[in-house]
Amino acid sequence: MAQIKLKRPENKESSFYVDETCIDCDTCRWMAPSIYDYINGKSAVIKEATTEQEQVQAMQALISCPTASIGYTGSEIDIKSVQNSFPILIEDNVYHCGYHSEKSFGATSYFIQREAGNILVDSPRFTPALVSKLEELGGLKYIFLTHKDDLADHQKFHEHFGAQRIIHHKELCDRIPNAEIVIEHDYHSKLEDSEDELAIIHAPGHTAGHLLLNYKRQFLFSGDHISYSARLNQLISWKRYCQYSWDKQIESVEKLIEYYWAWLLPGHGRRIKAHPEAYKLHIEQLVEWMKEQ
Repeated sequence: MAQIKLKRPENKESSFYVDETCIDCDTCRWMAPSIYDYINGKSAVIKEATTEQEQVQAMQALISCPTASIGYTGSEIDIKSVQNSFPILIEDNVYHCGYHSEKSFGATSYFIQREAGNILVDSPRFTPALVSKLEELGGLKYIFLTHKDDLADHQKFHEHFGAQRIIHHKELCDRIPNAEIVIEHDYHSKLEDSEDELAIIHAPGHTAGHLLLNYKRQFLFSGDHISYSARLNQLISWKRYCQYSWDKQIESVEKLIEYYWAWLLPGHGRRIKAHPEAYKLHIEQLVEWMKEQ
């Protein structure tokens, strides 16, 4: 829980504040960009939330903060109703789970509602409010894990829902020594019941067995592979955090030219929706940028 005695001096006067336990994960800044911003190495509140939309977004960011570093001193916001807004609809049947976990350094988790069985993409915190809402939406059939960094509470979700975890064999580790569906090969694959709507893409680079999920050729769940930078106004990847091979990462990004998508939904970084015909240009620009890093 955020502590007023640890309130960062960079915060503007507001009923919301960020304290010194912030880990600079960026979650609050993209969830409520009019309220939170980056100041002196961490997040801080830059204005009071005055409109209903700002208040809801600011509280959603508070609830999602992986380290509980955001505090609220007001009383006018119905926190329970904001909790009930999760998971937050992005488009069609794809949702942002919220409840980011410090175990995954604040990585974003997503939920796909589908007749053939719902999918959790990477793991948020296992919290009663979110679990109850996921139950209302039909539970979970699969937990798709992009890589070993963003596992959070996968075990609890697996045990509660009986969901099958999907992960590449090169990502098995102490935090996940086994899984129900282990991808053994290093190329594009599909789930048996997906009717071609789900494509699993092996994209080594950040880690050796990093996976991407392409849903309906509209939503690309990219884990820690690529994301969008609002500051640079382009797609980016992170050489600094590349654990396996930057050259392999560039090769993996180049191969994304073969796939069609509109929404880019990363674990870390900003999401973006581009014109469906523009993704190839975005990837080509990203590859050139990566080669210069």
